[in-house]
Amino acid sequence: MSIQYEEPALTGSYDAVGSFPKSFGYGVEETDMGESSASADKPRILLMGLRRSGKSSIQKVVFHKMSPNETLFLESTNKIYKDDISSTSFVNFQIWDFPGQVDFFDPSFDSEMIFNGTGALIFVIDAQDDYVEALGRLHLTISRAYKVNPDINFEVFIHKVDGLSDDHKIETQRDIHQRANDDLADASLEKLHLSFYLTSIYDHSIFEAFSKVVQKLLPQLPTLENLLNIFISHSGIEKAFLFDVVSKIYIATDSSPVDMQSYELCCDMIDVVIDVSCIYGLMEDGSGCAYDSGSMAIIKLNNTTVLYLKEVTKFLALVCILREESFERKGLIEYNFHCFRKAIHEVFEVGAPPQDVRSSRNHLMGLKFGAVNGSAV
Repeated sequence: MSIQYEEPALTGSYDAVGSFPKSFGYGVEETDMGESSASADKPRILLMGLRRSGKSSIQKVVFHKMSPNETLFLESTNKIYKDDISSTSFVNFQIWDFPGQVDFFDPSFDSEMIFNGTGALIFVIDAQDDYVEALGRLHLTISRAYKVNPDINFEVFIHKVDGLSDDHKIETQRDIHQRANDDLADASLEKLHLSFYLTSIYDHSIFEAFSKVVQKLLPQLPTLENLLNIFISHSGIEKAFLFDVVSKIYIATDSSPVDMQSYELCCDMIDVVIDVSCIYGLMEDGSGCAYDSGSMAIIKLNNTTVLYLKEVTKFLALVCILREESFERKGLIEYNFHCFRKAIHEVFEVGAPPQDVRSSRNHLMGLKFGAVNGSAV
């Protein structure tokens, strides 16, 4: 089989049903148009798996806002589809969607070129199909990739679980986990670590799984988590997410466990804010931006819970969950957010030496001081 590549035209990536406005699409920014070689330095995420396992559907739903129902009409991938995701310095990588019939022993398959520079390899398994063949291909794929680049993060999406009962989901995950690791042990590859996720494009599980994958590729993740921990502990906030607005991937959250229902609430809030802004926030001629430095929203639920969204950067939003009594100290939260936002912008400086990132602690000190004084009032 001859390996072919296809790079999508940027203007064609936004025609999917249910997609965001073009200003919310991914693509090369104007400042990067002349730097074609820069894309070669971006970490790659490889989507691999058998035919019809759902690889292209995942890519379209997560990064191009295609409606899950529309993915039923996607044609099977017959060449490597390269998609450049350039939204922020945090979520800045390429997605390579591989056809299911890739032959690793074909002379045209250049393992060195493909696996070197790869940050994560996602292998998609159709949970509603017989996965014996998929497990064999999984072992062949990851063992070949591991020999070329042992630093790759190997992720397994047990996909299309929306049609399974809860008990069947757990049993399927346990069985796949056991068989895959047994195969690795038989091949003396015990050091190779696999992460498993139950996913579906019909709920938020695919977004959360991709969030976990992307977070592993962020060298700034510990700093971001530390900033969020300090922010919520001094603001009376229960949970906070730092979202990429376009994809609804959260690139960081605080150290408390992630509750799926809370994550879904925050995702829905982003949709509400963008939808309302697109209707009422643009000029009469349609110009302007639905998400800018003034974007902010507060939603009060009927169970004394408050959802709070604030713009952090052009592409990132902070979404928080807190109680009404904590929100009474809104001035304190606003001040702490101001300090948090300054610190994030310092971490955000692309190419800054590691020691420069430490200067964000100055803003953390301001946040602590403001919080202590605010709490005393």
